[in-house]
Amino acid sequence: EGNPYTWWVGKANEKHYYWGGSGPGIQKCACGIERNCTDPKYYCNCDADYKQWRKDSGMLSYKEHLPVSQVVVGDLDRPGSEAKVSVGPVRCQGDRNYWNAASFVTSSSYLHFSTFQGETSADISFYFKTSASDGVFLENLGNTDFIKLELKSATEVSFSFDVGNGPVEIVVRSPNPLNDDQWHRVNAERNVKQASLQVDQLPLEVRKAPTEGHTRLELYSQLYVGAAGGQRGFLGCIRSLRMNGVTLDLEERAKVTPGVKPGCSGHCTSYGMYCANGGKCVEKYNGYSCDCSKTAYDGPFCIKDVGAFFEEGMWLRYNFHSPGTSVKDLVSRTLLSSADPEITAPDLSLNKEELSFSFSTTKSPCVLLYVSSYTPDFMAVLVNPTGNLQIRYNLGGTKEPYNIDIDHRNMANGQPHTVNVTRNGRDIVLQLDHYPPTSYSLPATSDIQFNSPKALFLGKVIEIGKIDQDIYKYNTPGFTGCLSRVQFNQIAPLKAALRPTNASSHVHIQGELVESNCGASPLTIPPMSAATDPWHLDSASADFPYNGQAIGDGVNRNSAIIGGVIAVVIFTILCTLVFLIRYMFRHKGTYHTKEAKGAESAESADAAIMNNDPNFTETIDESKKEWLI
Repeated sequence: EGNPYTWWVGKANEKHYYWGGSGPGIQKCACGIERNCTDPKYYCNCDADYKQWRKDSGMLSYKEHLPVSQVVVGDLDRPGSEAKVSVGPVRCQGDRNYWNAASFVTSSSYLHFSTFQGETSADISFYFKTSASDGVFLENLGNTDFIKLELKSATEVSFSFDVGNGPVEIVVRSPNPLNDDQWHRVNAERNVKQASLQVDQLPLEVRKAPTEGHTRLELYSQLYVGAAGGQRGFLGCIRSLRMNGVTLDLEERAKVTPGVKPGCSGHCTSYGMYCANGGKCVEKYNGYSCDCSKTAYDGPFCIKDVGAFFEEGMWLRYNFHSPGTSVKDLVSRTLLSSADPEITAPDLSLNKEELSFSFSTTKSPCVLLYVSSYTPDFMAVLVNPTGNLQIRYNLGGTKEPYNIDIDHRNMANGQPHTVNVTRNGRDIVLQLDHYPPTSYSLPATSDIQFNSPKALFLGKVIEIGKIDQDIYKYNTPGFTGCLSRVQFNQIAPLKAALRPTNASSHVHIQGELVESNCGASPLTIPPMSAATDPWHLDSASADFPYNGQAIGDGVNRNSAIIGGVIAVVIFTILCTLVFLIRYMFRHKGTYHTKEAKGAESAESADAAIMNNDPNFTETIDESKKEWLI
C-alpha cells in the first residue's frame, strides 16, 4: 500500500525512506535505480520477501541528511522473517579549511597577503556574514589594473576589475538583505573570454570580454582582505577564502594583526537550530557544538536517544537530593524552585512539571514512572491490566487521586510509544505518540502544589510508607521492556545512570541496566493486513522449510512435502501447456484449401507446384545428376 515499514533517521531527526545508492525522495534502493532488483515488481531486493537472504547496500551521500542516527526495521513479528542491518562509519572529505575564518572588528582593519597571481584566470570564492550595509571584501591593485570585490549595499555585491580596457563592474542584486548576520557565499570568476559573479543561489551574472584589447591582469600591490586605500572596510566575518584553488590562512594572519580576530563568533546564530530537543548551542573557536547535558538525549546534535532495557524486577531510583547536597545546589540542579534558599529540602514544591519519555512493553499491568514525595502527594504513569495508559495525580484536596485514562488503544503491543505530560497549575496537557495534544484540568478542590518531591522511580516503586493500592498491585512483578529519553523537568535519570554526569550520584539501580534506544520513534503505521501480507499464515504453528527439524537420515519432512507439492504443480502446468499447444495446432488445420503444399514459403505459385509435384522433382533431380556428371 506504499507505507514503508523500515526507515532511517538522519540530521534534524527526520525520517528517510531512500537507501544506499539511491537519492532523497525516491524511496528506492540501488537496484531500483539500476533496474536489476531480484523481483522487478519491487525497488529493493529485500522487498521481494524471498525465503533466501537478499541484500540491499550502497553509500548514503546526501550530506544534508547525514549522519544516520538510527535505523528502524519493522514487519519482523512473524515466523521466518529476519533482517540484518549494518551502518558503516561516516566518512568526510573536502576542504579542512572550511571554517578558517577571521572577524573584522573595525572598519579600518584588514589582512594582507602576497600579490594575487591571476593574469589570465581568476577564481575567487568565500563566505561572509555581516550586519553592516557596505564594505570592501578584498582588493589588489596594479599601475592601472585592479580587481575588487565589495558589498555595495545591503542587497548588492559588486565584482569590478580593469585589465587595461577600462573598468568593468558586475553587480548581483538580492531580493533579501545580505546584512542579516547569516552566512552568504560569493563566487567570482574571470578569464580571457568572460567574467561572472554569483551570490548564494541567485542567478549567475555574466559579462563577455571584448573581442579585442588587453587580456592580462597585471597586479603589483599586496592583496588586501578588508579595508584598503582609505576605503570603508568590511565589518563582520569572512571564511573559507579560496583564490585560484588556494585557501588563504585567515586565522594565522589574524593572530598578529590588530583589529582582526581569528575565528568567527556567531555560529549559533546560523546553525543553532541543529541543536535539537532543548540542546544548547555553544560557540567554539572555529565552529559550534551542542550541549546536551540538560536533555535526555546524546550525540553531536542532541538527537540520539539514551534509554535502557528493564528486565522483570529491575528498577531505578533518582533521588532529588542526597546527603551533603546544599539546598541551593539542589534547586539549581533539579528545577525544584523555591523563593527562600534557606528552607529545608522537604519544603520544596512544584507548581508545574514537564515529563516526556518513550517506552515499549508487551506486559501489563506495570508502573512506568512514579514521582514520590515526603507527603502523600505523588504522580504516576501506569499501564493498566487492559494495556491502556493511565496518568495519576494526587496533590491533596481530593478523596481519590485524579486519573487520566487513555482507553482508545493498547499500549502494551511491543511498539515504541512516546508520552509527553505538562502540568501548569491546574491545567494538564497530554500528548501520546503523534496524536494531537489533549487538555485536562484538575478538580476544583485539588491542590495545585506538588509538595516536597522526594524521588523518581522507573520500572518499580520501592518506597517507604503508604503506597496507593492500585500502584501497589501494578508493582508486581514490575515493568519489563524498554524506557528511553526520560526527562522530568531538566532531570534525565536514565542518562544520569548511563553517562557520567554531575547527577550520577543521585541514581540507585537494582539489577543490570542494559542500554537501548527502544526503537525510539513511535510506530504509527498500522500492521500489514492479512490480505496483503504474503507471509501471513492461518496457523500459528505452521513451520517454514528452513525451520523444520531433521529426521531419519537428515531429510527434512517439511521440505519433502513442499517439494512434492511443487512437483505436482509443475507437472500440472506442463500438461496444461501440452494440451494448449495441441489445441492450437488442431485449430489452425481446420481451414483446408486445394493450394499446393509449400505455397506459403514459395516465391510463386509455379514454384509451389514444382515443389509439390513428384514428377517435377524427379525431373529436376535427374537434370541435376546429368549436369553434375
